Amino acid sequence: MTNQIVLLLGANLGDKLATLNNAVREIHDSVGEIVKSSKIYETAAWGKEDQPSYYNQVVVCKSNLSSKDLILLTQEIENKLGRVRKEKWGARIIDIDILFYSNEIISTDNLNVPHPWLHKRRFTLEPLTEILPNFIHPILNQSCSDLLLQCDDPLPVKKLMVEASIK
Repeated sequence: MTNQIVLLLGANLGDKLATLNNAVREIHDSVGEIVKSSKIYETAAWGKEDQPSYYNQVVVCKSNLSSKDLILLTQEIENKLGRVRKEKWGARIIDIDILFYSNEIISTDNLNVPHPWLHKRRFTLEPLTEILPNFIHPILNQSCSDLLLQCDDPLPVKKLMVEASIK
């Protein structure tokens, strides 16, 4: 069965654009065909604010991977691109969050989908709404557009006129 997988990519260390391009290429090659991608957004750090700004992007891909295999593969991609896990919400070369896995609700020790914080983060909702404005959150039963309208996250999010590519 083919699943629609929605991923949030984030980078705030090194060459952020090159890292996102590499992540998009790795996702396309190993997770599944990317069918939609947002522009890249420059965003203030969230959770731990004394760090460089992030570049964020949302991609949608089609994949036959199970959710268990997907989390392992996204972590493998992060490691391959140089991610080192030091502290929660700390600066990082790359972060790949699973926002949605089709319309499924998943709650395990190492995976919660939909992503439990997505509706509270403007840096997630802006690119998500750009490409999936009418997608309904399976727990909150609201569209991504409505979640963005209700989001009270005050941190700035700026759309850049560039997008990561698999080329």
